[in-house]
Amino acid sequence: MNTKEHASPVAIVTAAGRGMGAAIARELHARGYRLGLMSPSGSARKLAEELGGFGLDGSVSNLADLQALVQGTHDAFGRVDAVVNHTGHPPKGDLLDLADEAWLAGDQMMVLPVLRMARLVTPMMLAQGKGAFVNISTFAAFEPSLRFPISCTYRAAVGAFTKLYADRYAPSNIRMNALLPGFVDSLAHKDETLQMVPMGRAGSVSEIAKTAAFLLSDDAGYITGQNLRVDGGVTRGV
Repeated sequence: MNTKEHASPVAIVTAAGRGMGAAIARELHARGYRLGLMSPSGSARKLAEELGGFGLDGSVSNLADLQALVQGTHDAFGRVDAVVNHTGHPPKGDLLDLADEAWLAGDQMMVLPVLRMARLVTPMMLAQGKGAFVNISTFAAFEPSLRFPISCTYRAAVGAFTKLYADRYAPSNIRMNALLPGFVDSLAHKDETLQMVPMGRAGSVSEIAKTAAFLLSDDAGYITGQNLRVDGGVTRGV
């Protein structure tokens, strides 16, 4: 590996095959990152091939897949500087009609992957003396909506873990923040939904990607333990 390659940072992005995940991967690549990408469908592997990264078919709910992603990325590039924990959407339904299996799936999809990825990558970052995580959450984590009961519950847990991890590893120069998107154009939204947004439109995946890249960058070097809402003003808390 030559000096220039060694100087290039390495980022892992999960659920990177489409939507926000793919946009984040492309934005990081444009900023000089080498990439380890994963998604269940195979689309992240194809994107990794396009961008010269390491790609894997797998699910964030599967510990063995996370282990393979981290190890494969490290084997390919010799380091891991940044992690974007992104995932799909959990089941929706009426609050008490959702079965135990749906709630357990939400935990497996949203909370455990963040914890597991931290366990896998933190030792590498400690050895390097630096690192950063961004956890993709939702605007509804701290203003819960009955439209998304499982997502709201577990994303709030991710927010708490984000702060705990940030406190624990700030002295080691490792940062963790959560990014809370509002309604984003990776999904179709009804006009009445967008009318709730003060900016009157959905956010773009590019706007989310640029914010994630900022939070991983040295420009955000004094930001850690935060839950940053990128929602066009839809949430009302101050």
